Amino acid sequence: MTELREKAPTVGLVSLGCPKALVDSEQIVSKLRAEGYQLVPSYEDADLVVVNTCGFIDSAKAESLETIGEALAENGKVLVTGCMGAKPEEISAIHPKVLGITGPHQSDAVLASVHQHLPRPHDPRIDLVPPGGLKLTPEHYAYLKISEGCNHKCSFCIIPDMRGKLRSRPLGMVMREAEQLVERGVSELLVISQDTSAYGVDLKYQKDFWAGREWETRIHDLARALGQLDAWVRLHYVYPYPHVDSLIPLMNEGLILPYLDIPFQHGSQKVLKAMRRPAAAENTLDRVQAWRKECPQLVIRSTFIVGFPGETEDDFEELLDWLREARLDRVGCFQYSPVEGARANALPDPVPEAIKEERWHRFMQVQAEISAERLKGRIGGQEPVVVDRLEGTTAIARSYGDAPEIDGNVIVENAGDAEVGEFLDVEITGTDEYDLFARRLG
Repeated sequence: MTELREKAPTVGLVSLGCPKALVDSEQIVSKLRAEGYQLVPSYEDADLVVVNTCGFIDSAKAESLETIGEALAENGKVLVTGCMGAKPEEISAIHPKVLGITGPHQSDAVLASVHQHLPRPHDPRIDLVPPGGLKLTPEHYAYLKISEGCNHKCSFCIIPDMRGKLRSRPLGMVMREAEQLVERGVSELLVISQDTSAYGVDLKYQKDFWAGREWETRIHDLARALGQLDAWVRLHYVYPYPHVDSLIPLMNEGLILPYLDIPFQHGSQKVLKAMRRPAAAENTLDRVQAWRKECPQLVIRSTFIVGFPGETEDDFEELLDWLREARLDRVGCFQYSPVEGARANALPDPVPEAIKEERWHRFMQVQAEISAERLKGRIGGQEPVVVDRLEGTTAIARSYGDAPEIDGNVIVENAGDAEVGEFLDVEITGTDEYDLFARRLG
């Protein structure tokens, strides 16, 4: 009888320490077995070995380090997890050849490391879900969620109440999913979370391993790692903290797109304080200008709220002045609307609906002029675009400055035999308020 799948990869596990560590080991082996890995009792039969360490006392640490050394000597392919993994430098200083290190209670991160170094064979006759999971987006782009929840308490928002505090995914786990997506043909990764800038804060920027080297679980390292893949990398929901400055050089290196989606929400410090926005005290205009000086092609999109409780005409004019000075490329605007359970509902001086509407129109008129001027500055330039759909010989495409569904398009009328998902080199020939027009080169 012909086998339906190739021989299952084999994993050996050494579990040290207390019953809590043993439970972690049980979770690891249960998940491995459910995914089709074969568990074996000896080093020589294993394709890879996982050592679950104990780090409670010095003698336990010594035993863990000795066991790791034994596994490396007998097998050579070793992943380390458990209590000692909370301080990975103590392990890597003695055993630099281990493939990866994760901390305690991180069975999903262990599986991600196993997937990276010992992929489970995919058989479409048995595995109904492809690597990376089912996606509802077109085949050429996908959203990559790097964390869940949020630590902020913005007065108009109830997301932390619904989704809880920030919970970042370990870098190795995120990278394995990204790799699977790119292997499936995804050419644009849209990085999302509630607060992308805060990625890794909850994990204290723990060390992780991917592609044979050590990384920290923080947005800079993740962006640099994603930049190693053959795909556009687009960052969404980035709060303008000072450490975001470190992302700009990655754009100049071509590792991530020169695009930032930053929810500024307002330009009045008084209103921002009432909103309880993070980074409200930062001088965001200076930051934007510094980013553009370092990376002139940077495109910034944002969202704003008008008519927030207590917003005066002076506050609104301050917002318009901020907008005129910031000259953002893409902007959305919402009229404030109470949300059940939001703290802002208790604020005094609600803005009448008619004034909200009038301010929204004024805001959008100012931004339309800015957007049109920013787009005109790109006429005559040459850049790649990705095709989202075809209408005869016309391609509806996007540039590096356009996220799907929320930004504009690049209309390429001489697309010829282009296909959806294909990258075309074009010259920008014209613009309207929101879209660019281009001709295909070559």
